[in-house]
This record gives sequence, C-alpha cells and structure tokens, in this order.
Amino acid sequence: MSSIIQLLPDHVANQIAAGEVVQRPASVVKELLENAIDAGASDIKLICKEAGKVLIQVIDNGKGMSVTDARLCFERHATSKIRQAEDLFDLHTKGFRGEALASIAAIAHVEMKTKQDQDELGTHIIIEGSKFISQDVAVLPKGTSFLVKNLFYNIPARRNFLKSDIVELRHIIDEFHRVALAHHNIHFTLYHNGSELFNLPQSNARQRIVNVFAGKTNEKLVPIKESTDILTISGFIGKPEFAKRNRGEQFFFVNDRFIKSGYLHHAILAAYDGLLRDGAQPSYFLYLTVPPHTIDINIHPTKTEIKFDDEHALYAILRSAAKHSLGQFNVSPILDFERDFNLDTPYNYQNKGAETPTIQVDSNFNPFQEDKKHNQFSYKPKSENQPHWESLYVGLNADVSDVHFESEAVTSSLFSENEVEKAPTSTYQIHKKYIVSPIKSGMMIINQQRAHQRILYEKFLKNITLEQASSQQLLFPLTLYFSANEIKLIKEIKQSLENTGFVFEEINKDSVVISGLPVKVFESEVSIVLEQLVSDLQDEIPDSNFSQMDSMAKSLAKSLAVKTGTYLTEEAQENIVNKLFACKEATISPFNKTTFITLSVEDLDKKFNV
Repeated sequence: MSSIIQLLPDHVANQIAAGEVVQRPASVVKELLENAIDAGASDIKLICKEAGKVLIQVIDNGKGMSVTDARLCFERHATSKIRQAEDLFDLHTKGFRGEALASIAAIAHVEMKTKQDQDELGTHIIIEGSKFISQDVAVLPKGTSFLVKNLFYNIPARRNFLKSDIVELRHIIDEFHRVALAHHNIHFTLYHNGSELFNLPQSNARQRIVNVFAGKTNEKLVPIKESTDILTISGFIGKPEFAKRNRGEQFFFVNDRFIKSGYLHHAILAAYDGLLRDGAQPSYFLYLTVPPHTIDINIHPTKTEIKFDDEHALYAILRSAAKHSLGQFNVSPILDFERDFNLDTPYNYQNKGAETPTIQVDSNFNPFQEDKKHNQFSYKPKSENQPHWESLYVGLNADVSDVHFESEAVTSSLFSENEVEKAPTSTYQIHKKYIVSPIKSGMMIINQQRAHQRILYEKFLKNITLEQASSQQLLFPLTLYFSANEIKLIKEIKQSLENTGFVFEEINKDSVVISGLPVKVFESEVSIVLEQLVSDLQDEIPDSNFSQMDSMAKSLAKSLAVKTGTYLTEEAQENIVNKLFACKEATISPFNKTTFITLSVEDLDKKFNV
C-alpha cells in the first residue's frame, strides 16, 4: 500500500504560513515596520499605492544586512532575535517567529536592497513567489529598503477578499499609528499615491500623540504615571467631555508593543464610572512596562494578545492609577457637600447694603373697639413715593346682603359632560419602548426605535439620491475637530452629506466648519452624529456609490432615531405609526430587525383560556 502522507513543498508551506502572517496589506506594513525598528533605524519611510495592493515600500536607515543575511532572511524560521526556546520568555524585540519575510515573498513580488555601514557595496535581491530571480551587488545608502508589489498575485481568491481601498488604507494607517505611537523617538513618514499623509518628527510621547491625531488632542490629555514592583504605567487618558462613540483612540502598549486587552480596557472604564454619557468611549494612550519573563507574547499569530502572570494585580493598579489621575487634575468630582445655588447672592446685589425697614406703632389702636379700620402695625419702606395700594381694596367692607345671586345652581365645570370627556386614545406607550395601537383583528405592538430608524433611513436615502433635502442655518457656525484620516473620509462623502442637509462652510486640515444642519437635527447632536457616521464608514465602506449612500443613510438613522427609554407624546406616537406604514418596507428596520408584531383577539383568548 502506497504512503498517503507527504511532505509539502516549500512554496506550498510558505503560502499556508502566509495565511496566518499576511491577512491584508496592513499585515505586511506591520511586519516590515517592526523589522525596521529592530534594525535600530531612526528614520523610517512607508510608501503605499492603492492601499498597498499594488505597492508597499519601507525604507529605513538601520544597520542593514550582510550578503549572507540578506539571502538567509527569506528562509522559513530564519530570525536574528532568538537562539533558544528560553529566549521566547525574555523578548526585547518585535519580530521573532522568522516567518514574515518568507510568507510575504511567497505571495508577492519582493525586491530588497540592503547595505551595512562598514561595507562599500550593498545587496539587491529580487524574489517572485518564493523563487529567487536575481541577486546583485549595488551602490546603496546605509539601511534597508523592502519593496513588495502585487500582493496575492498568485492567490487570486485571497485577493478577492480584500476590501475597498478606503478600508484597506484605514487598516494600514491603524498599523502605522500603533508603531509610531510606541516609538516617538523615531521619525516616521507615510506616503499614499504620491501624497504625504503623515510626517512625524522625533518628539516626546505627548507631541507624538498630538501630531498623529491633531485637532484639540492636546487639550483632552490627562497625564497618568504610576510605578510599582510589578508594573510601571505612563501615558495619557482623555477627559470625559471629549469621549467619542467609537473606540479609535484607545491604545495599550506593553514593553513598546501594541496589544488588545478587553480585561485592561474594563479597568479603564471602571475608573470612568459615572463620568461618561451612555455609549461613550474614553481615549487613552497607556504605556505599560513589565518584566519580560512575566508575559507570554507568542499566544496569538499577530502577537497583539498577551498573557500576563498576574492580571488581577494589573487590573487593580491600572484602575486606581487612572482614577487618581482623573481626580488629581480635577476631572472627576471630589467629595463635597451639596448646596443650593438658589441661595447664592444675586450678582446685582453683591455690593449693596441691606435696607432697614421702619415700623410705626398706632398708639390709638384698641382691639376691643367695634370699628376695626386700622391695623395694629403698618409697614412703610423708606421710599417716599408710596403707591396708593389701599385703593385696590375699596368697597370690600360693603354689606354682603346687597349682593344677589342667581337661583340656578352653579355647576362645578364650565363645560358640559360631553366636552369634558377625553377623546379616546388610538395609541399607548409601554415602558417607553413599545407603541401599542389597536387594529380591527386585535392589537399591534411597534418597537419605537426600530420603526423610527426605518422612517429616517428611507427619508435620508431619498434625500441623498434626489438631492432635495432642506437645511436649517446656524446663527453661529459650528467647528468640529477630527483626525487627518477622518477629515479625508469626510471630504469624500461631503456631497452626500450636503444632500442630507449639512452645509459645510470650510473643511480644514484638522477641523470642519458647519453652518447648516438637516431639519430636526439639533446642534448638540452634530458631533455625535458625524463621529458615529465616520466610525461606521471606516469599519466597512463599500466600493459602489449607492452602497456608500446606503451605509450613510443607515448610520444617520441609527444616530438620530428615538432611543428606547424616550417618552413620546400621543401625537409623536401616532406620527411614528402613520409614517412607518407609509414606508416601502415597514416590517423590518434598516438592520433587518422586526419593527412590529400583531396579536389577534384569538391569541389573547388563548392566553385567557377562553
């Protein structure tokens, strides 16, 4: 019987390994940037074309490689970072698995140029799909240049799974941010399609954060610093009033390596307890330093998850440090007695003295006299211009017997019983969540939030496509601040936003000025609406123009629809019911959720066992 187990060829094994290492162009960017940092570079350039699908190039001024190392680095499990298994638990570098370059070379056209400082000439290598094409000597500057072209050219199925250029570029920028924020002592530059997106000079941590996110980032940063035997914390957390709906500005760095940790994120949220509005997410840029032997980095293929020896201690220290920082800079409320602001002295009376009233006593007053025309005491203010208020009460002592009443009994109401009786209500609200409306066969129960989402979705979609939305002008223009990547996206969807009713006065490098809003959109909601819209579009923006409009309409409907827990008047309830059944698809929300259900009389009878 012939053997059925075979050893895979190297090029097949490399392609399988590439499935773990290289998921999208951003994965290549991450690996190449980390290699450049490990090479001791002080200046790193990242160049991309068409969101990395056509070209990714990383140029550094690090120590470079020798001729032998240049050829050997493309072999599987080839690394300069570790020598034995124990080194995995004492890591001080980024890449250590030794599969990155071999995996990238298996699915793309790779061109590498490298030269060490002591060498006169460098090495130029070209590889296509794990196959060496050429290796030549070349005159090069010190450092290394990796050029990756036509990613997934030999695996078209994988290439078809890539998203639009906007989505892929966002992932590249995210990886660029993570590396740049962790290494503020390195000069980073990012170019895309010939234009410079980021130019981050060497700086301190605060300046690097401000340079990356621009806007009013500097105003919202609160420093945090704590040092213990098992953990050292430094960095910044954001003020509660600047919290956003999305989680874009949340970074944990452990020993200068970006990680994701829902457990540590919960510690930060616990420190903000009671300070954030519903659904808001705080910003934080936290640098944690722990002994390398207390963490295990090699538990996830992308090395973005870390196992800690004592997570509970880290949680407690991180939460208390964040809470202390918020209190120290007067961000969170301190212990104080409550006082009534109504008892404070009005501003106009602060510098005025009190006027002493005068009291005059009537010495002739006798309470046993029948004539009680005089009061015992009379109060007269200092002002001599005394109004004749006594004239208002002239005639009150007249004899009551002179007044004649109608013999007809006086009713207790000005209206008849038919007029007083309240008109029957056609809708009712239950738990500020559902609207109940009676119908011929029984009753209909409507989810008010989903129904309103459907109404707004069709309205915004119609306005965007037909360009017939109306706007309400603001008395004073509103300025909102965004990151460079968000500004780029807003410029792309500017026309569609204007079709919904937004009026942009100007769009700057880090801010937008809005002078008009869609009807029934309040000024206080604008920042929340645009932040949610940008976040939704960044997560998954389709290629086609119509799909982009559809995503915008869904995002706006989700942000502006009435929420569960909102009280609705009878008029508002009936308005939602009427508009819902005027929609083209009234049965489901824009997110394919049921908007209403019906209960027939028969169903109710069954409940009562009638």
